[in-house]
Amino acid sequence: LDKGGGGVLLLRVSPSSSLPSSPWQAWQATPGAGVARRHRMAEASAGPSTRQDDDGGSGAAAAPTGTAVMPALAGGSNIVAASVPAPHVVPAVPIAHALPTAAPVDRERHPSGIVPTMQNVVSTVNLGCELDLKKIAMHARNAEYNPKRFTAVIMRLLDPKTTALIFKSGKLVCTGAKSEDHSRLAARKFARIIQKLDFPARFLEFKVQNIVASCDVRFAIRLEGLAAQHGNFSSYEPELFPG
Repeated sequence: LDKGGGGVLLLRVSPSSSLPSSPWQAWQATPGAGVARRHRMAEASAGPSTRQDDDGGSGAAAAPTGTAVMPALAGGSNIVAASVPAPHVVPAVPIAHALPTAAPVDRERHPSGIVPTMQNVVSTVNLGCELDLKKIAMHARNAEYNPKRFTAVIMRLLDPKTTALIFKSGKLVCTGAKSEDHSRLAARKFARIIQKLDFPARFLEFKVQNIVASCDVRFAIRLEGLAAQHGNFSSYEPELFPG
């Protein structure tokens, strides 16, 4: 038997002969010596497997746990089967939730099926007065001011999630909004914060300066040919930027 406990030893016993005294003698006396079955993968397999003998004969399938004696064959001999552990079956794990599907596209508004997504809206507004940046940095929340690094106060909002650059001249730059309406709302909130710090701030000359959007066109783009055919509206410097 295999030391791993998964082997099967078949002995052909003749009525006129006596049983061997040792397993080694039984192995030598068995027809087709070297027919030891090695079920090394019995525990990881889900079902029984058949193997070929060394002499070309077909092996028997793995038996379930237990010891059994096969009925007598023609010739008056019996086959004694040793116990084999039952294979371990791993139960299948069901999928808990299906993958989310993409939202349907309105073909009337987007006939091509490509919907751009806004990533950043940059806008500017004039507060109409000069500002004391140190006072703003000392009394306003979520504000930082380091004149050695940058000459403006950096102020942040959580709703909508935006960042403002406030300059001494009263100019304000709002970045990080996902839509034009959110950019206007955030700029008004920043102006209101400045007003609460006793500055005569007003909301003047609001203008959207830049919009960054992204989309998937579902095909490869040859950037060299695009820049060559539309050089008046594009620039392509792969050494500086890959797009």
